[in-house]
Amino acid sequence: MMKCVFFGLVIGLAVTSAQGVPSDKPGPTFTIKDSEIRLPLTLILYGDQRFMDPKDNAQSSPTMRQLLVKQIAKEKPTAIVLNGDVPNGGLSKDDYAVFQSETQVWQDERIPVIASLGNHEMNGGEKECLENWWEAFPSLRNRRWYSTQLGSRVYVISLDSTSSLLAGSDQAKWLARQVDGMSRTVDFLVITMHHPPVADVQTHILVNHNPRPNEFALRDYLAEKAKTIHARILVSAGHIHNYERHEQAGITYLVSGGGGAFPYIVERTPDDLYQDKEFPNYHYVKCVLEGQVLKGVMYRVSQPENAESGFEAKDSFTIVAKERKPK
Repeated sequence: MMKCVFFGLVIGLAVTSAQGVPSDKPGPTFTIKDSEIRLPLTLILYGDQRFMDPKDNAQSSPTMRQLLVKQIAKEKPTAIVLNGDVPNGGLSKDDYAVFQSETQVWQDERIPVIASLGNHEMNGGEKECLENWWEAFPSLRNRRWYSTQLGSRVYVISLDSTSSLLAGSDQAKWLARQVDGMSRTVDFLVITMHHPPVADVQTHILVNHNPRPNEFALRDYLAEKAKTIHARILVSAGHIHNYERHEQAGITYLVSGGGGAFPYIVERTPDDLYQDKEFPNYHYVKCVLEGQVLKGVMYRVSQPENAESGFEAKDSFTIVAKERKPK
């Protein structure tokens, strides 16, 4: 299987790895210095691509996948954040090879990719699935969760929601050390994961995709930390093949699962800040750091039935950095 040589191996970026640092220590796993970031700092967030044989369009649309990949490359982002379910099947080396080939333009542009494990990455035997994951992302070898500092002001934490996030778990303790150990210069903490901690609770369809106690534990932890840390928090998840935006405890929660997988209809609750009824929502979210504000825009494929479709801005939000307290 060809390796997807993204994070840590991107030529031209000063990406440094702290893999020699014991896992019980704070600090980022990877770092890109301010001097290596093309301004303005830009993140693309989206998930549920399910790369697979393009001849099979029942579970994932190759047309939409490829349209999104090409458009995202044109954005020339600082990094692309994938919310999980990158391949359709974690046991399939062929699916990872399709990921490699369909995203070649990202590699040509030398764009770092920050990917999280989803349930489809883990479909099958855990040992074999993880080996395929680490072969695809060699810089993540032996890691299921990790962190990336993008310059001095943005910190990205990639979590594995197929593992425990409950209080006392290895991942929860690691996360607490990461958050408590963040530099005071960090204004925005972006958490990427697959299963959403906050989403529209479904009562008729896809009820098995509702947030689970595992993610509720994270939600409750973040609600408490948001009161005391300087950084504003943005959580980007997938699993639900649609788009949602929620705010709780001063935290912005996105469901960005429109990467190409078979779309899901959502019963929108009043708490969902996105109420547009258009469907399906193949999309990506672009976040740009401008001064003290992180500006987010959801770009939707305007005509999903059209392979040559363009994109339209369908939702927007802003997250304003907290004022710094005097030392």
